[in-house]
Amino acid sequence: MSHDILVCKAITIRAVKPSFEIGPVHVGAGQLFLIAGPCVIESEHHVRSMAEAIQRIASDLAIPYIFKASYDKANRTSVKSYRGPGLLEGTRILGRLAKDTGLPVLTDVHEPAQCEMAAEAVDVLQIPAFLCRQTDLLVAAGKTGRAVNIKKGQFVAPGDMTHPVEKVRSTGNGRVFLTERGASFGYNNLVVDFRSLAIMREMAPVVFDGTHSVQQPSAANGVSGGQPEFIPLLARAAVAAGVDGLFLEVHDDPAHAKSDGANALRLDLLKPLLETLLAIQKAAAST
Repeated sequence: MSHDILVCKAITIRAVKPSFEIGPVHVGAGQLFLIAGPCVIESEHHVRSMAEAIQRIASDLAIPYIFKASYDKANRTSVKSYRGPGLLEGTRILGRLAKDTGLPVLTDVHEPAQCEMAAEAVDVLQIPAFLCRQTDLLVAAGKTGRAVNIKKGQFVAPGDMTHPVEKVRSTGNGRVFLTERGASFGYNNLVVDFRSLAIMREMAPVVFDGTHSVQQPSAANGVSGGQPEFIPLLARAAVAAGVDGLFLEVHDDPAHAKSDGANALRLDLLKPLLETLLAIQKAAAST
């Protein structure tokens, strides 16, 4: 494929992808936005402190920000692993957080019956990667009218993500976006095919998950491992490629996190990384 064709392709992708708003966050409108927070609700105090700390950083850098945390991690490797406070308590915590901070909030849903209650508390329902083909879940999430973030399954070709998007849009809800989080590469390893970002942007706005992309699934004796030292590298490449948003699991003490600490970004590293990414986006936009 010639350089000219590649350039034309990139222009087409930018022109056709839809945009929409999640509170003050304009998804797909050209400004990089951030989805960040701890993997799971560890306590009400912890999610509040993390949300406020990240909100200050995002505000200082003028990056639109959506807070994320899960009330339940239903796909933990081990039955002994911490899952979270559950739907009732978790949505109470997230709903109060949204009200008190004014932040848009995102959380995972795992079953169709969870969608309505979760939608009362948060602004974005996230479909976990392992569930991205579950028709009933996608339709139930779409029917709530909330924005829906579908994580691309580690086992799904990027071109095939058109089908989950269509399932959500079949409900009349066009507020859907996709998140790339790596593809299975043998056992206990993920790789990122950056072509997927351009392919999926023909369907919907695209977010890059810089933390789950460095995860090593089930590789650490009953829990997942990770290589967080590669988060900045992959995030820089994704922003240069032109993603709409960045997804990061951020923790103030990853070594003691109750879920996904091995692939989380340390809180004190967030601001310098975002400063670099904003510079890259500015440079890429001027070319």
